[in-house]
Amino acid sequence: MAKKTEKKTVRVTLVKSSIGFPEPQKRTVKALGLRRMNFTVEHEDTPVLRGMLKKIIHLIRIDE
Repeated sequence: MAKKTEKKTVRVTLVKSSIGFPEPQKRTVKALGLRRMNFTVEHEDTPVLRGMLKKIIHLIRIDE
């Protein structure tokens, strides 16, 4: 039988508004499910997610 691996999650909180930033960054914030300031979402830690977070690191707080 295969080992059960625990899926790691990442909590992402929007701490700065995306107003005034380029449209691709606004779309990334929306794609992550961040709707408003101080809104927190949990996502499974994947390379795709890490790439998205890297693009908007100046707008968010990450808790692992």
